[in-house]
Amino acid sequence: MWIKKIKINNFRNYKNEEINLGKNINIFYGDNAQGKTNIIEAIFLSSIGKSFRTKKDKEMINIEEKSAQVEIEYEKIDRDGKIKINLENKKDVFLNGIKIKKLSELLGNINIVIFNPDDINILKGGPQNRRRFLDIMISQLKPNYMYNLNLYLKTLEQRNNYLRQIRENQKDEKLLEIWDEELIKYADIIYNYRNEYINKIKEKIKKIHSEITNNKEEIEIEYITECNTKENYRKLLKERKKLDIIKGYTTKGIHRDDFMIYINKKKLDIYGSQGQHRTTILSLKLSELNIVKEEIGEEPILLLDDFMSELDKKRIKNFLDKIENTQVIITCTDKIDIENKKILIYNVKDGKVNISKT
Repeated sequence: MWIKKIKINNFRNYKNEEINLGKNINIFYGDNAQGKTNIIEAIFLSSIGKSFRTKKDKEMINIEEKSAQVEIEYEKIDRDGKIKINLENKKDVFLNGIKIKKLSELLGNINIVIFNPDDINILKGGPQNRRRFLDIMISQLKPNYMYNLNLYLKTLEQRNNYLRQIRENQKDEKLLEIWDEELIKYADIIYNYRNEYINKIKEKIKKIHSEITNNKEEIEIEYITECNTKENYRKLLKERKKLDIIKGYTTKGIHRDDFMIYINKKKLDIYGSQGQHRTTILSLKLSELNIVKEEIGEEPILLLDDFMSELDKKRIKNFLDKIENTQVIITCTDKIDIENKKILIYNVKDGKVNISKT
């Protein structure tokens, strides 16, 4: 799989730009705040349907304009494709010229794995960061997952609204069971997906992390959930009903899931060094890359946003040697050249992209 062309119009600091990419390594370099990450964001948007930088679509529109467009032409083993996204008062997504009705129809057309400096927050931040990592990975491979997750979140919101009505307006508590059964149904589907893919990560990450650390570190992952069966979740909702009514929201559920990482039997978030956090996120992302490759039968596209800044030339080459035959899109501040690699190098300045080496 590879992206052949990117067209961006009034997107962030870009007015009208067309970029032809190579099948192998594409390096975009330039000073900060010139528009390098905006290219990565445009690709991510075309894959996932959302930005990894903002929850507000309007923030991706050039400040001087009212609308923006992103168009990407790509090639897979079995087909070519084109995705176009219009951002205005609402977001319209077109797949091969046909407007899609649900965002889940977009997922899985362009498969990506992204590395960026904020990824360290997957390990250091709260559980919502780890859930988001899982949600993005699984939804690309199983679009039905995102569909069910959205139904769960919608039902959760409705249950929370009704909890507040019980508290404030003395609504009938028995009707709460309607929302409980809906939550249980969707939670069970989501749990099964998450459990399956955490087990896949476990299989991959042990070997990868051992190789990266020269067999000095053993990594383990523990999935933390209280919704591993329908019966458990039903019991939990009943036990906490009074507390949920007092608080006005659902205190337990799949929306509280987490996973814990251990290095040599010690919790990474408590005892891990900065170096161990870096190598762990690298192992986690390489595991994701391998899982996606196995699932779709071809290499996903690898996005490296300012990922190379802390690696020397040797480590960069060693890393890229692990991902042969993958289209890689790299952003960095300094121009880098990698020996014995097919690369295209682009300079980015003030929202303009100029190829500087082939």
